[in-house]
Amino acid sequence: MTWLDRYGYSLNLVAVLLWPCSVLFGAVARMRRWLYRQGLLRSEAVEVPVIVVGNITVGGTGKTPLVVRLVELLREAGYQPGVVSRGYGGQSTEWPRQVTADSDPRQVGDEPVLLARRCRCPVVVAPDRVAAARALLATSQCNVVLSDDGLQHYPLRRDIEIAVVDGLRRLGNGACLPAGPLREPPSRLRAVDFVIGNGAACGREYVMSLQGDTALNLADPWVSSALAGFRHGTVHAVAGIGDPRRFFDHLRHARLRIIEHPFPDHHPFCRGDLQLRPDLPVLMTEKDAIKCGSFAREDLWYVPVEARLDPEFEEQLLRRLATVAMAKGVRRQSREASRQAARNPNRPPIGDEVNESGQETSGYSGVPGQQGLTGLRPGATGIDLPGKPAGLSDSRRHSGDAGIGGAAVGGRRGEASRGELR
Repeated sequence: MTWLDRYGYSLNLVAVLLWPCSVLFGAVARMRRWLYRQGLLRSEAVEVPVIVVGNITVGGTGKTPLVVRLVELLREAGYQPGVVSRGYGGQSTEWPRQVTADSDPRQVGDEPVLLARRCRCPVVVAPDRVAAARALLATSQCNVVLSDDGLQHYPLRRDIEIAVVDGLRRLGNGACLPAGPLREPPSRLRAVDFVIGNGAACGREYVMSLQGDTALNLADPWVSSALAGFRHGTVHAVAGIGDPRRFFDHLRHARLRIIEHPFPDHHPFCRGDLQLRPDLPVLMTEKDAIKCGSFAREDLWYVPVEARLDPEFEEQLLRRLATVAMAKGVRRQSREASRQAARNPNRPPIGDEVNESGQETSGYSGVPGQQGLTGLRPGATGIDLPGKPAGLSDSRRHSGDAGIGGAAVGGRRGEASRGELR
């Protein structure tokens, strides 16, 4: 359990003592955003629509599977999407970098490699997302830019903002760092175009569920097994993601007996990390499998998941994007061409090649994998308690099983004008 997991998701003495620091952090975050909105700090636009997928909390919320689904959705609608990312954890000394299916995750980060293998579209990474977006447009034919994370990277002007909220943990105690898990105050969610609740949604959020009941063998991804096939014994469960409990709960929901092995997010796995005793099968996330291919064994398996979205959200997003695209002079393919592209295989295995433009040449990869999510309970958080400092809230939830698909109420959250910094 990390420090934030211990203190940032409940009302406790440590959070109360750190509350003045969190107020200062939140004020700085508000001021920084205001400076960009007023043009006192420079934000740059590109010639095609930019969709930013991010969150306001520290740690994973399921953004990467959502980006994969959005790439599929945009391609089906006739667009040619490309992805930019920071390349967190990448050790490259030259940026921006184009990412392909066989790129080294130690150089460009694990999530970009996963996106390149799953999405069959150009992927470019750089700490400077403006530079990444310009490199993407200069080297490919994409006409929509998807930014994986980057909600707080205001130098890149965005046309549509999508914030992902963990449906189980919500916003923790509602405080900014260091007293809580928030990068920006909760009010920031009112300014984005769409809020997605991962596993459960409340208010006017849209629900997203992550589903996956098949494990693929790391040594040979063409070999697969239903998770039910591992019920005869105990398995090791390995997760180096923002919230490992999400993956462990997914396996338990499949009625597996597991031995938990949580690792820090973006952990650089080595062979010794997977030399586990007793000698049992090992199940991991697809994001972790990206970094373990060089020492794959037949007893190592990964569990891909795929994002399922509210159809109303998909419809509203495409409508909003069509308006932005028209204003920027971006044209889609015909419906027939889009359907033809959608009929092509969509899943190359680990190790298959992507050409220099970032397009898949062959193969089958499984579904996007980062973390599983099942059996969540939707409910309200951020309940004000008498006598607590302002800005802190209780992390209690109302009961009520959302199931694997979660529960949702409502529609869009927040309106913003096209191309403006929100």
